[in-house]
Amino acid sequence: MMTRSPQARTNRLTRPSIAVAAAVAVTAGVVAAAPDAKTAEPTPKLSLIAATTSVTLDSWKEDPGVYLDLGTYLTSENGAFELKVTRKSYKDPVVATQVLRNGKKTTTKALPAGLVKDFSGLPDFAQISVTDAAGKTVLKQTEAFCPNNASGRIRPDAPAKSKYPQSCPVNPFTLGSVWGVENGWASNTYAGYYAKPVQLAAGTYTAKISVTKKYRDLFGIANKPRSVKVTVRERSWEEEESQGADASARSAAPQSSKSAKSAAGHQGHDGHGQGADAPAASAHAAHGAPARPEAPAARTAGATPTFNVGHGPYPPAPPALPWALKKESLQRQAFSAATVGDRPGQTDGSRQAPAAKPNAKRPTGKATVPDVPKPDLRSLPAYGITVSDGYENVPGKDYLAFSANVWNAGPAKLVVDGFRSPGKELMDAYQYFYDAKGKQVGYTPTGTMEWDPRPGHEHWHFTDFASYRLLKADKKESVRSGKEAFCLANTDAVDYTVKNANWHPDNTDLSTACGQENSISVREVLDVGSGDTYTQDLPGQSFDITGLPNGTYYIQVLANPENRLKETNYKNNSALRKVVLGGKKGARTVKVPAHHLVNAN
Repeated sequence: MMTRSPQARTNRLTRPSIAVAAAVAVTAGVVAAAPDAKTAEPTPKLSLIAATTSVTLDSWKEDPGVYLDLGTYLTSENGAFELKVTRKSYKDPVVATQVLRNGKKTTTKALPAGLVKDFSGLPDFAQISVTDAAGKTVLKQTEAFCPNNASGRIRPDAPAKSKYPQSCPVNPFTLGSVWGVENGWASNTYAGYYAKPVQLAAGTYTAKISVTKKYRDLFGIANKPRSVKVTVRERSWEEEESQGADASARSAAPQSSKSAKSAAGHQGHDGHGQGADAPAASAHAAHGAPARPEAPAARTAGATPTFNVGHGPYPPAPPALPWALKKESLQRQAFSAATVGDRPGQTDGSRQAPAAKPNAKRPTGKATVPDVPKPDLRSLPAYGITVSDGYENVPGKDYLAFSANVWNAGPAKLVVDGFRSPGKELMDAYQYFYDAKGKQVGYTPTGTMEWDPRPGHEHWHFTDFASYRLLKADKKESVRSGKEAFCLANTDAVDYTVKNANWHPDNTDLSTACGQENSISVREVLDVGSGDTYTQDLPGQSFDITGLPNGTYYIQVLANPENRLKETNYKNNSALRKVVLGGKKGARTVKVPAHHLVNAN
């Protein structure tokens, strides 16, 4: 979605794969021509294909484990494969419905109750078994499948772009999602960041991949397993760094400046941020050493010293995704640059979207709030809740850290422009309003924007967007977070089933959303269906609970606390999450009861 973002990995779909897909298309055409098919509703024809017959996977001595990206894809012909996944509230289970489109006619088919339990994909979709050179089975497991995974066209007449979102949301408080494989496209069955590494010694293996029976029966997928030869090779970061250092003494690496920039994580702030086609980089790569290929990492809970779920003091995770990369130690940040795009070890289809451009000039004329659709800001309950020392090793101090999200339920996006008068530190902020055709029809002043110079921020914050408070058991305020200014970015897909939800929002990450120090103006947008997660894990942002008595409290996430922003509904701006504090000073504990059916701390 940014100007330099790579195309999906169509090069991985080899000629044999395309031939398989073409055969599927021909078969579908024959079926459609049959006399008894004229009255039947067309359904997508799904097939499992292998893009290659062999893959080489790396296991690193310092961090052993192999990620089973085997190059298998699910193709969809005779129409798009589309699922709508929702829950009415946190008291209700997640339900999934298949959407079937025939021209202007749309029908739906409910999937079995309990089949889908969250929003990360279809559980136990792919069956994988691995045998060694002697024919002994050394691994057998199932993996979930996100239809929004990295995908590409399998025939030239397929739509040039997929209309479906990129990646499946894993925020525990997601309310609705849309999954799909575009007609004439194929989506990688590899679970990517949701997968765990497996232990395989160096050597050769044969992997057999198939769709499990319940999904074959449900979607009419043929029982045609795919076999892939797997070569596992063992590598060492230290050995390759050493070899690379020797090589750099003989010749300079032509890509060193680009690699170094990529390793910087949150860098540049030039409206593009980190290039989606940038290689995985390290400080050593800048001197000629081979960069360590990035492997997918487990998503994090939120409030930990990580590449944050949304905003925080560390380099951002791949954009538009509510999880983050977590490594063994912050000292390895040089190896952990969160490059994005489809590549080995990352098949989520993520893209970095460009920033929205502000108006050329600040608004003039009389400020008006017309009777047109407006945003509806809502708060999600806090999550990723933990007790820490603030990561500054303050003796005897206890902080309650958490992640918070404010999202826009629409039906209109929130658009705020900041304009700077020469020499002034603050920008004047204005909210804009649009009619049904997208024409700007009004504006109103709405506070200010301020520059945050702290490392890991270095962008413009819109003031008074949200407030975080720790309430006592009687719901009266006990502690307030010092965090009240925010750089708005569409970090999480909270509910893409609401009216006017944008499945491909702009400004999806920090490096593209909120300008740079010398900006004269900036536009911050919270699009319909998306939310902005902030991780409160530092002193001043998290709650200082050192002197609080043990007992029951509530974390309150409050959107638009001063009602400066104009929205359709001000009654749903607050969300509470119950916590129980225990332990002793310097070693406090927190218990987080389930929030109705959501049992995630």
